[in-house]
Amino acid sequence: MSICNVQRAVILIFLGKAELIASKTTRSISSVRKIIPFPTIVRLKVYVRVPYKKIVLSRKNILRRDNHRCQYCLRSDVPLTIDHIIPKSKGGDDSWENLVTACIKCNNKKGDRTPDEANMKLHKNPGKPSHITFMKNFAGRIDEDWKPYLFMN
Repeated sequence: MSICNVQRAVILIFLGKAELIASKTTRSISSVRKIIPFPTIVRLKVYVRVPYKKIVLSRKNILRRDNHRCQYCLRSDVPLTIDHIIPKSKGGDDSWENLVTACIKCNNKKGDRTPDEANMKLHKNPGKPSHITFMKNFAGRIDEDWKPYLFMN
């Protein structure tokens, strides 16, 4: 499963490599000889094995996963940092489960302590995000036609 732009989808349909599953009824693409419905979902006719897409652990991806919000106070209108739930000095590591987005105020308040020691509560338990989550972020907006395919019913 992947997301591509309309131009690529039309080319795949035109070359016979993909079939149209769903389209916008209000829009179409016209050429000199043909009118093609505006594709929203296409399916490749031949299975193409794509290697497993590993989501890299990075500051940018942690911010994306946490929706650019502090996981302690839920603010998004202030500068954000990355916080180790279990500090490195106490054996914490750099992993999806130990890193969260935090505002500078909350990060300084927590300091070199665990959330329990600092009497601070995480609003969401961190974990490794799925590939689907990042697809949704990449696309920007989710078309209603995509929801059954992205398991969002």
